[in-house]
Amino acid sequence: MHKFYRDKLKELDERIEVYKIEFDEPIQLAEASVSLILNYLKEVKLYVLEKGFDKEEDEIYFFKKLKPDILSKLIYYNAIFKIESKKTSRLI
Repeated sequence: MHKFYRDKLKELDERIEVYKIEFDEPIQLAEASVSLILNYLKEVKLYVLEKGFDKEEDEIYFFKKLKPDILSKLIYYNAIFKIESKKTSRLI
């Protein structure tokens, strides 16, 4: 479980770094990153539903440490998207 999750988190971080190079505009980066993160959350959720947890400690560790790592990225890029969207609408 931990290896799968760490691999997914590393892969997500690498893809976001590529997005930072690809997208010039912060709003585009944020939008693409939010979409990407949501897809990764779905993958992790399906994995957890399929495999479950071996021990109660694994479940606690997952929800206290591992899942918040991805959710914090979602919160961050969603906030960036909202800020940039408001900034763009004021310019029009």
